[in-house]
Amino acid sequence: MRLRSLLTSALVGLAAVGFAAGVQTGEARAQSVQWNMQSTYPGSLTQLGTLGKWIQAELTKVSGGEMVLEFQEPGAIVPALEVFDAVASGAVEAGWSTPGYWAGKVPALQLFGSVPFGPNAGEYLAWYYFGGGKALFEEIYHAQGIHSVICGVIAPEASGWFKKEINSVDDLRGLKMRFFGLGAKVMEKMGVSTQLLAGGDIFPALELGTIDATEFSMPAIDLNLGFYQVAKHYYFPGWHQQATLFDLMMNKDAWDGLTETQQAQIEAVCGAAITHGLAEGEAIQFKALQDLKDKGVIIHRWPPETLAALETAWGEVVEEQKQNADFARVWDSLSTFRENYKTWKELGYLN
Repeated sequence: MRLRSLLTSALVGLAAVGFAAGVQTGEARAQSVQWNMQSTYPGSLTQLGTLGKWIQAELTKVSGGEMVLEFQEPGAIVPALEVFDAVASGAVEAGWSTPGYWAGKVPALQLFGSVPFGPNAGEYLAWYYFGGGKALFEEIYHAQGIHSVICGVIAPEASGWFKKEINSVDDLRGLKMRFFGLGAKVMEKMGVSTQLLAGGDIFPALELGTIDATEFSMPAIDLNLGFYQVAKHYYFPGWHQQATLFDLMMNKDAWDGLTETQQAQIEAVCGAAITHGLAEGEAIQFKALQDLKDKGVIIHRWPPETLAALETAWGEVVEEQKQNADFARVWDSLSTFRENYKTWKELGYLN
């Protein structure tokens, strides 16, 4: 009996030592995380903002309340288009946005946001996860002090709201237009004066005549922003954004300070957000289109000759942007993948 008692005491002691060691490693009892997540989009904005709020709620659930990303409305800590610098400097731990907004800082990041005449969502994600895109994405962001995870994708956008009908490419010349990403450079080739405005700033600019036209997103999102009240001509297809990726940017030091489990929880939630966002986006567009028609919106489809002119201009933009070494590397990776993917696309899918 005495021997059994001694053995029991020894085992309890060893267990206690092992538990203490586990706590000290930081993996057994990870520190809870409460970060600010500065958003580029208002939380009430269909998909773009609501997906950010969804990510916040899902991460809290998945982590059992141990990881909280506090969604911050645009301007709550920094303005919408200053999120990149805030995350890089550590002023906020995380940011919810799209890589396409940061063209002025890192031109190559535009190719991880959306690509004119580019891939649809499936092909885009295939390149990102299995064609070399992810490694390039992380390398480029890490050089800026940011670790980022792709955390959403939406299907094609509309290509613009115009106050006057556009009957030829000549009608574009001289217009002032809000435009996003690489598509803006294409429009500039067409004689359009472009500027990048955050979502909440577009309607006032359109209403006051500061701009003559705008593009922003999909019908369900554009409906939410009320552009139909001042512009009635709505054009498709969204040649400039056949798919758009969104990301959760995190300060690199903050990310490195997480445990492997915490990092995996973020990646798992972002994977779920990709599915959620794409499925939701595809499901809500047809009703939005009908609502817009009921409000007097005239829906147009660009004629083939206009799309051909835009695609020619896009080729010129690519050659100019390739002067940047990182842009050239990413473009070569994406282009090679797409060329190879054609073999499968042309056989496997209906045209």
